[in-house]
Amino acid sequence: MTDFTATRALFDLPPGVIYLDGNSLGPMPVAAAARVARTVTEEWGKMLITGWNDAGWMAMPRALGDRIGRLIGAEPGQVVLGDTLSIKVSQALASALEMRPDRRVILSDNGNFPTDLYMAEGLVRSLDKGHQIWTVDPEAVEAHITDDLAVLMLTEVDYRTGRRHDMARLTRAAHEAGALVIWDLAHSAGALPVDLAGCGADFGVGCTYKYLNSGPGGPAFIYVAPRHSDTVRPALSGWLGHAAPFGFEPAYRPGEGIERMRVGTPPVLQLAALEAALDIWDGIDMAALRARSIELSELFIAQVETRCPELVLASPRDAAQRGSQVSFRFADGYAAMQALIARGVIGDFRAPDIMRFGFAPLYIGEADVRRAAHVLQEVMEKRLWDDPAYRTRAAVT
Repeated sequence: MTDFTATRALFDLPPGVIYLDGNSLGPMPVAAAARVARTVTEEWGKMLITGWNDAGWMAMPRALGDRIGRLIGAEPGQVVLGDTLSIKVSQALASALEMRPDRRVILSDNGNFPTDLYMAEGLVRSLDKGHQIWTVDPEAVEAHITDDLAVLMLTEVDYRTGRRHDMARLTRAAHEAGALVIWDLAHSAGALPVDLAGCGADFGVGCTYKYLNSGPGGPAFIYVAPRHSDTVRPALSGWLGHAAPFGFEPAYRPGEGIERMRVGTPPVLQLAALEAALDIWDGIDMAALRARSIELSELFIAQVETRCPELVLASPRDAAQRGSQVSFRFADGYAAMQALIARGVIGDFRAPDIMRFGFAPLYIGEADVRRAAHVLQEVMEKRLWDDPAYRTRAAVT
């Protein structure tokens, strides 16, 4: 059984701060600073360009990909890291559409993270082959899976409300209709158990800077099912996805398996930070993590609804239907969140009225949850949010 009291000491959190925003940016693992410093001074500093071989930099995207693969239920050798999540969404979607050349419908939901939809819109314009993007209410997705569908593209956990799709059921329904499925795991990886292989997913993508704690701008990952990985064609044909990157051939030949989904040069410093973070994850029981996450979020909901009747639960009431975050609606939610942050409880805000709180048991405990609810009650009862200083919106909300 995972000892969550012990894991808390593995993160460098400012004294007096209750951090409920790991669903947006995870805190720094204690070991990350030294690991990155070693990469800078001992590897880059002393090895210079030989670090690509001698320090194993070139192999890191695959090696760390396998460690993430354990957390998302991927088969060994089917996950690779690099680039950003937007790039990985574009890669997966372009490849999937090419695999269904006689179909023209991309189905998603209106709770999907905007960048996924933006990438789809841009790709459809560039292809100019008459593809359509259907976005429906999350509850209506299954009813819109038809024989016209080329690709079902969903984020498993809604970034605003925490609502969770049934991955196994929707994947099965899409496959029965002859479609392919892409799952965005940005709010799933490190938050709850995921079983890509067991569900039969075709593609999976995600970022590492949220629950996986790789740091701001941490690299994204992509999963391709083994049945596709040797035949899928990467539309973004970068040099490191080539079968012989240092052969410098004038024409592209895709690499073997998941290697072909690499694009550009790996971000070695960010991968070093991720490596330190994954050292923590190697010892985590995901079932225990999920159980503890539900306990903490259920406690928070009960506390807030008792203390703050002005706030309306935006997340599903049933814990099985949400990820590891809880969201409440409040018309002045942005200002209320700024007042809360000023008092040492950090969550975040999503337009138009969502106050989000993430629950990462690796560093959040019951005392934190109770204290956060108490401070939120004080902010609401005393109308501390009703201050002009809290209404000026910063670039990042």
